[in-house]
Amino acid sequence: MSTIRRAAVLGSPIAHSLSPVLHRAAYTELGLAHWSYDRFDVDEVGLPGFIEGLDASWAGLSLTMPLKRAIIPLLDSVSGTASSVEAVNTVVFTEDGRRVGDNTDIPGMIAALRERGVEKTDSAAVLGAGATASSALAALSEICTGPVTAYVRSRERGDEMRGWGERLGVDVRIADWADAEQALRAPLVIATTPAGTTDALTGAVPTAPGTLFDVLYEPWPTGLAAAWSARGGSVVGGLDLLVHQAVLQVEQMTGRSSAPLAAMRQAGEAALAAR
Repeated sequence: MSTIRRAAVLGSPIAHSLSPVLHRAAYTELGLAHWSYDRFDVDEVGLPGFIEGLDASWAGLSLTMPLKRAIIPLLDSVSGTASSVEAVNTVVFTEDGRRVGDNTDIPGMIAALRERGVEKTDSAAVLGAGATASSALAALSEICTGPVTAYVRSRERGDEMRGWGERLGVDVRIADWADAEQALRAPLVIATTPAGTTDALTGAVPTAPGTLFDVLYEPWPTGLAAAWSARGGSVVGGLDLLVHQAVLQVEQMTGRSSAPLAAMRQAGEAALAAR
């Protein structure tokens, strides 16, 4: 009889999370009938107690906001990738009981772009300056050979992005959000802002746009993504990111070398369509 293995996504709020759909689809495809994946609404205050209450059946956790930084002091080790942005979205429990943290958002971004043919770019623009923007800079440190212009709303946010750039070895240049239309001329644009924020930019999409990576997946397409596609540009969406980072999580937690990307994406698309 197979040993029961458990995994889950933690965050607050968490009811909207697609992670259970993606991970369960992977388990089905991989024949892991003894694996389960759930969601738990946990905030920073409740996180230490939740972690301490886990038994040996637990294989791993996915972390979303607001826990990606709060989890770090509770871990035995953190990967260089996660350390680079001070954010952990994946915890794997080893056989000897250690808690190991990683960040699959960054390689997930790189993989999602590679899937659409973007392996290198000579410059890029980032819209926004939150936690996802720092992950975007980390991804760009691997694929961008030139400057990255970050469009932000305040001097404080600009200073933060410049600081992340120095830490990650990226030539970050700061521009005011009022000039965000100029960002759309970059060969690669990564939009990391909340829903509705970029709607005002739809009329400024150039006639021959490059690649847009919009990290949102609901509602989809965003106004900017729809306008981009209409102009013939290539679009990478938030579901692409979600699936690619989940693939890496499944592989780390289960020890399998190849998670079923297509089945996971199909399950995610079906779940979004049903909402």
